Amino acid sequence: MQSKIEDIGSSGQRRPARRKRSVDTPSRNSPDFVEALARGLSVLRCFEPGVRSLGNIEIAERTGLARSTVSRLVYTLLTLGYLRYDAESGRYSPGYGVLELGYGCLANLEVRALARPLMETLARETGAAVALGTFDGRAMVYVEAIHGSSALYLRLPVGHRMDMNSTMGRTYLACLAPSERERLLASLELPNGMDAILDQACADFQESGCCYGIGDWKPGINAVATAFSAISGEGVFVMSCGGPADLLPADILRDEVGPRLSAMVRSLSLPRA
Repeated sequence: MQSKIEDIGSSGQRRPARRKRSVDTPSRNSPDFVEALARGLSVLRCFEPGVRSLGNIEIAERTGLARSTVSRLVYTLLTLGYLRYDAESGRYSPGYGVLELGYGCLANLEVRALARPLMETLARETGAAVALGTFDGRAMVYVEAIHGSSALYLRLPVGHRMDMNSTMGRTYLACLAPSERERLLASLELPNGMDAILDQACADFQESGCCYGIGDWKPGINAVATAFSAISGEGVFVMSCGGPADLLPADILRDEVGPRLSAMVRSLSLPRA
């Protein structure tokens, strides 16, 4: 029996199987990086929450691409069903093909299914909002969200993107190795005063495994979050619990909700080396 798996080529001769791609940190400088694909995806990323439609000129301004390039990319995305065109306004909006991609990702996300029962219990018992998110390269995106009370006025849905200065965002940054965090921070646009907030987040994460937002993301909103590497092998996720300050005062967050959140994610985490 041969010790190596082989392929059969078109000539009928056997040839060594292709070696698997090494798992390195992705980089735009890699020869495997396809710039044309990246440009097409940058067009789709223009349609953020609250952006219902855009014209070619607006897309060019948002992406920094030439108008002729935008025209070709938009035509391709339109043809493939990832954009829709309104002839009356001359503007584009996301097509239903985008939904297929998003649903496929969510439906196959094992950690989401594992976390949901735990999140539902915490949301029900605290009356707060419990969310599960991950970093999408620019911001944190919700992959699950449970709202413990209909009275919550801030009801953010699955797919919502959170800035990195949010409690969820700063928790992700705090969980990174210092060198990795510095590289990422160099590519992000953060508000003034974020340095001090992030220093505190890193200190809190080091001490308790959690980070806190006490009215410093949105006035009157408190939150706690923790990060973990999913037992499913799907990467790093952040789970948060937040709500109005009168529902989740700072002492309750630190003494009760934070430790409970940490215990929850331990059951969802890869064992530490």
